[in-house]
Amino acid sequence: MQRLSIFLLFFLSACNRDNKTVNTNLIIEFGQPVKVEMIGYSGNIMEPFLSRDGTTLLFNNLNAAPENTNLHWVTKINDTTFQYKGEIADVNTIDLEGVPTLDNAGNLYFVSLRNYANTLSTLYQCNFLNGVASNVQLINGVSKLQPGWVNFDVEVSADGQSLYFVDAQFDQTLNPLTADLVIANKSNSVFQRLSNSNEIMKNINSSALEYAACISVDQLELYFTRLMIPFTATTTPEIFVSKRQNVNEPFST
Repeated sequence: MQRLSIFLLFFLSACNRDNKTVNTNLIIEFGQPVKVEMIGYSGNIMEPFLSRDGTTLLFNNLNAAPENTNLHWVTKINDTTFQYKGEIADVNTIDLEGVPTLDNAGNLYFVSLRNYANTLSTLYQCNFLNGVASNVQLINGVSKLQPGWVNFDVEVSADGQSLYFVDAQFDQTLNPLTADLVIANKSNSVFQRLSNSNEIMKNINSSALEYAACISVDQLELYFTRLMIPFTATTTPEIFVSKRQNVNEPFST
């Protein structure tokens, strides 16, 4: 399980391009990155998620032994300075917890290996308020429930009605064979996979690994990671973006 933990969180934060020709007219430009200071914290920060109101940043610490990968939180002082508040209370275990994501109603979603052997599931949800988690529960209806298949990423839409997550298949040596993005929508408080998820993601999913989704508030702009397999010395991670005109149509190339 520790090896699986390392593989999972390695893929929670990497990204890459495939051999397709890139249309440079579609490249989105960003400003110069600026380092953010976390007062009171000196460890590793992975999988950062900024709440939509910009006041709270969630993250997990290093995903490798001897550390226990847990969920943490900080609060905003200004755009480049945050105050460390500690681990999120009542959610972490001796197993891996990572990839936190929060909707506007204060519902926290994350990945955990706490009971994969029994449930074949890794996605959980809970309520989050002032650094404390409550009502932690497994998200039913999204896992394939097949040995070797793992959902190792999750992103919730701002309205809390959609989950963007990864279906990944691992071989017997715990190397990833596939990783594709999937969408589930909430119906009567239960998430269900969209029947046309493959159609919506047809221009994104490929023979490479796609994961680490980040969706805009209107769900019309999707950022994600692509990593070519098999891995080589020249494999280089990259982030991609895709847009669409409405939520009922596929994301574009």
